Amino acid sequence: MSSDGRVGGRRDGGEELTVQLGDISPAGTRHMWQRSAVALADELAVVGAAGRLRGVDVNSGAERWSTDLDTEYVVSLATDPAGEAIFAGCRGENGAVAAVDAASGDVLWTYRTAADLGSPQKESLFFLPYVVDVAGDGERFYAAARRYERGGADAAASGDDGVRTFRSAVYAFDPDGSVAWTYRADASTIALDLREGRVAAAYNRCPGDHQCGMVVLDAATGDARLTWDPGTEGQRRVGDAALLDDGGVAVASHGDYRGYRLDERGGIEWSVDLARPTRIGGETLYAYPNHVRATDDTIAFVTGNTYPEEGREAEGRHPDEHSIAVFDADGIPRWRASVGGWVSELAAAGDRIATPCAQHFRDRDPGAHGLQLFGLREGSVDEVGLDGVGTACALDEERVAVIEEPVEYHDGDAVRGSHRVRVLPRQ
Repeated sequence: MSSDGRVGGRRDGGEELTVQLGDISPAGTRHMWQRSAVALADELAVVGAAGRLRGVDVNSGAERWSTDLDTEYVVSLATDPAGEAIFAGCRGENGAVAAVDAASGDVLWTYRTAADLGSPQKESLFFLPYVVDVAGDGERFYAAARRYERGGADAAASGDDGVRTFRSAVYAFDPDGSVAWTYRADASTIALDLREGRVAAAYNRCPGDHQCGMVVLDAATGDARLTWDPGTEGQRRVGDAALLDDGGVAVASHGDYRGYRLDERGGIEWSVDLARPTRIGGETLYAYPNHVRATDDTIAFVTGNTYPEEGREAEGRHPDEHSIAVFDADGIPRWRASVGGWVSELAAAGDRIATPCAQHFRDRDPGAHGLQLFGLREGSVDEVGLDGVGTACALDEERVAVIEEPVEYHDGDAVRGSHRVRVLPRQ
């Protein structure tokens, strides 16, 4: 993926908008921690950066409003279907979620998940309470939050200072910010999906009593309708889940590196190998399926970085790392393509999927920085090069927005890119 350096130019007859977002410390080589977010709401690009929300006019680039959320980072955003409110999830000492008026930027209410999950054990990014995902259906907003700890009470009980523990919760919020229900677990929630009265929560690590990689909750009550787990050994379980119109669920499994389509009772309708352990040059290598998106007739899975089964460093690369694989409703392959590098999140609208990416943290290839747009039926339809790493994106029927962050490799002496949002016409 090449970097074309376009700023504020035209793109196939449409205007491209670029807005600088201010200073942020450069991402490092491993660049896998979310620090920014973006959403599209009518004529606004809503950008979360450096603890603030900004509403930017997508036509002029003018800032309509700016709101301080009193947090370190805004990391997840959602809009209600009417476009009247923005729901923000934060990574910070309070692990805050907030509802903001889309027209004015006024904060409607704030909830601090740290009151439930606990305060950070250390003042470093990985230990901060983290609202990993948010969603809204016009009636309520939903959020998934977690906090990580190493050692602590569980370690004292076991005598092992290296014990890793998580506290997590899925929340449903009424329009006034009151909590309608909470689903708690001692596992690491990683993603939410919301559809037709159901909320799916994926758990990528299950080190405690909650030995279940995916839960489907009733959106009205919070009661568990369905639980599912790949049934594999170890803590790794599920990277993402997507609810289907027929009541089923598509699941990206960390436990066995496969993609699944489940029926409404959790039965396996089909599974596909995505990045299973493969012997290459004396190493056994694998990659985690990190993302899944689904329509009524297609399911798309995206894989991440290569890891070795033994040790931490890998000389080779798994042939299916950093790829998007699309299947029809019966599990028949449609197409597979490279996404260029590490994809931190997806955005989807209709039959289009956008993937912002950065280089593999072992290869450090700046040519991989960028954004790709795929059609679920035809494959790649557009790509945009970035100087820095692509970390967040949003997509609607007309536009695609991508957040770029500067990056400085640990073995280099140059900072590449800047902190900015780019909004382009959708292909």
